[in-house]
Amino acid sequence: MAAAAHAGGTRPGGDGRRNGSGSGDETEQRPDFRLIPAAAAGWGSAALGLVLPAAGAVIVAVGAGVAATGCAVLAWRGHRRRVWPTVAAAALLVAAAATAVAALRAAPLRSGPLPELAARSASAEVELVVTGDPQRHEPKVKGMRRSEVLVVVPARAEVVTARGVRLELRVPITVLTSEEAWLPLLPGQRARASGRLATPRPGDAVAATISVHGGPTLLGDPGLLQRVAGVLRAGLRDAADGLAPAERGLLPGLVVGDTSRLPSETEDDFKEAGLTHLTAVSGANVAIVVGAVLFVAVRVGVRGRWLPLLGTLALLGFVVLARPQPSVLRAAAMGLVTLAALATGRRRRGVPALAAAVIVLLLLDPWQARSFGFALSVLATGALLVLAPPLVTALHRRRLPLVVAQALAVPLAASALTAPVIVLLSSSVSLVSVVANLLVAPAVAPATVLGVLAAVVAPVSPAAAAGCAHVAAVPLWWIVQVAAVSAGLPAATVPWPAGWGGAALLAAVLGAGALLGPALWRVRPMRVAALAGLMTLLLQPAVNPRWPPPGWLLVACDVGQGDALVLDGGPGGAVVVDAGPDPEAADRCLTDLGVERVALVVLTHFHADHVEGLPGVLRGRSVAALEVSPLEEPPGEADRVAAWAADAGIVPLPVGTGDQRSAGKLRWQVVAPARTYAGENANDASVVLLFEARGLRMLLTGDVEPAGQAALRDAAPGVVDVLKVPHHGSAHQDFAFLESLHARAALVSAGVDNDYGHPAMTTLAALQRQGVEIGRTDTDGDVAVVTTGEGELALVRRGPGRRER
Repeated sequence: MAAAAHAGGTRPGGDGRRNGSGSGDETEQRPDFRLIPAAAAGWGSAALGLVLPAAGAVIVAVGAGVAATGCAVLAWRGHRRRVWPTVAAAALLVAAAATAVAALRAAPLRSGPLPELAARSASAEVELVVTGDPQRHEPKVKGMRRSEVLVVVPARAEVVTARGVRLELRVPITVLTSEEAWLPLLPGQRARASGRLATPRPGDAVAATISVHGGPTLLGDPGLLQRVAGVLRAGLRDAADGLAPAERGLLPGLVVGDTSRLPSETEDDFKEAGLTHLTAVSGANVAIVVGAVLFVAVRVGVRGRWLPLLGTLALLGFVVLARPQPSVLRAAAMGLVTLAALATGRRRRGVPALAAAVIVLLLLDPWQARSFGFALSVLATGALLVLAPPLVTALHRRRLPLVVAQALAVPLAASALTAPVIVLLSSSVSLVSVVANLLVAPAVAPATVLGVLAAVVAPVSPAAAAGCAHVAAVPLWWIVQVAAVSAGLPAATVPWPAGWGGAALLAAVLGAGALLGPALWRVRPMRVAALAGLMTLLLQPAVNPRWPPPGWLLVACDVGQGDALVLDGGPGGAVVVDAGPDPEAADRCLTDLGVERVALVVLTHFHADHVEGLPGVLRGRSVAALEVSPLEEPPGEADRVAAWAADAGIVPLPVGTGDQRSAGKLRWQVVAPARTYAGENANDASVVLLFEARGLRMLLTGDVEPAGQAALRDAAPGVVDVLKVPHHGSAHQDFAFLESLHARAALVSAGVDNDYGHPAMTTLAALQRQGVEIGRTDTDGDVAVVTTGEGELALVRRGPGRRER
């Protein structure tokens, strides 16, 4: 594996015998980028093919194929000495293949009988084959019982019976359940289950999800290899049982990427410290494991072609143990290329090997083209191949010992190339990741090797496996401590503009730093100023300056027992939906968000916990318009709203179903109620709004109760990304309505220790079973929906206690 990792470098001590000057050896070692355009074309074409309609995919694939033929003809007739026709022909050929493969793989997931049944939320009985390890997700909300968990099972549906029709097919699905009886299932195992089908989230590589409320009916056993892998993984978990909670969860994560038992606080520390990659199996794991096997083999006398054969067996065994996840497959492909080079004696450069691996993996699994994890894995490997070797040379020339230079170069190179992608995910830049990775590097290899050894010996001797795990606890403890201390620094991460613009800006800054940094570093005043600035940033007081978070789109304000939501409407002003019960709390939230202009205030209904904070919204701000529910109930509160509006020179206007508005790039429509609402229930008269911005759909539901929710379900608002849970998450919900939305995130606005028992455990559990990420103002304080890219989102929690000032 080391051969691949350093193939892009310049071999010291070359004798230059090929041309007498050494230039031939340097040419041999210089990275070969000719296959990069083909990999990039395949990557982009695979991502495009997944979303193009069939006709569009055919046009693109045929067009690229014709262009590839033309370039190949140019290369054959008179342009043999020019590289570009061959490079272009390869890129276009790969683009044609990737587009066609992606479109063919995506077609059954977008149309056909199963997606149609899922769109109708049909009940079905499914015979399936498990395709990956079931994952147990602990609740992310406080107060939920241990039994209220979500189990996610990747599977392939083979027989579906629904509405009296039996379908035989082979399409991927996802099983969602709270039954832990699914957890022992292994990949390759056949089972039967009944539940309700649903449309998956956009971009998911499945045709449907099925919510199951019972355990599986087993129809067969998995294959021998999967049974062996299951025994080894279970043995690893058992061996780690005697460790402290953080180390117990980290050991399986470090070895096979199983983070199901990693405490949430440790997981957060890893994110802040830039160490999350340690729990995602990648090329580093493969290099450590295969390198350890080859080291032992050489020591015991194995030589010649037996070495690559043994390395290949170790590699395949590790892939089975870790499961063929995208990062594992990428690492395995690189490993096989390296082992092939070792077997044949031919020197292959690392960059073409990486490009070839990317092409092969995208053709096998086009959805990797949309995976941030795959992008990070490829970029990190590219950094080690291209950036690390010259960086090692530069640092070594500055009198750093070679070992120290290599230790610094690897995290610096990987961090530099992956930072723009990480910004898309977190809207922040880590200032401690390089140092944290440098500090944990000596502990990763021994912990990984000991973990693999524990898994291997566990079936034979559980006591010996436990002994290996306890020895591994020492380096594991060090990794946990480095993550905790790094994450605890006041400026561990700093905010950065979100989205692709922020990523491009960071890439430009890093590029400029790479070009100008060496020259500036030689100027002593500049060096002193840079070090002083870094120390000032790291030693600043431990306050939270990152509010509002970059890229915020919607904020649920912590205003106590009530609703107050703010949406970013751009320069024209924010949109405020409800004002909560307290003017001071409403004013505080808007002030902290920097809102000075309000394009529109919408009061969903006239209950005090939604309108009494209106004077705080109006205080010192320009408010352009006020819209209200058509039902003026209770009359006293409606009169108070009218009086406050009159003082501000605004006339409240009732809304009606179908009304459409916009503010900047924010668009929305009124989903309910009708302008002439004739009911008497103020909660069901709540104004329900469907917002769209930055590729997200957000449904704000006021306090609608089950009858109003059923009406909304019939009106079919469709799949949404964010749901403001009705009526503060009370127990009175139409759960079929909540399930039909397939929300990725849900906001619950409730007061701490309120007398109503909001939010109800049954409602939280129902959302959790669907895999919804929940933000609660009673436990999380202000909660922001942040966009990390077109259609991507995250919840940022400010923390409780911010309401008091």
